[in-house]
Amino acid sequence: MTARKAALVFDIWHDIVRYSMTYILLLLVVISAFSVIYYSHVNRQSTSQLEVLLTKKDELNTEWRNLLLEQNSLAEHSAIESKAKKLLQMKRPDVNSEVIISLK
Repeated sequence: MTARKAALVFDIWHDIVRYSMTYILLLLVVISAFSVIYYSHVNRQSTSQLEVLLTKKDELNTEWRNLLLEQNSLAEHSAIESKAKKLLQMKRPDVNSEVIISLK
């Protein structure tokens, strides 16, 4: 029985050596397939992250435009106030000159 096992091991080893190029090519095909799967996954993750960043960029651009509009609005109000003070000699009313009207 040990002679049969030794012969079987020898036959298996002989087949491995004889078809070694086939086994190497098979191994390379499997490695290539797994690398395609991995890099496809990485590509999908990067694309998803890019979409999130582009959405964030759009939100920030909208907020920036709103802040510019607010700044222009505030600048316009202060310009009107300064012209009223300079040209028309207007001033803010003091506490004594305020009148509170109550509607009942």
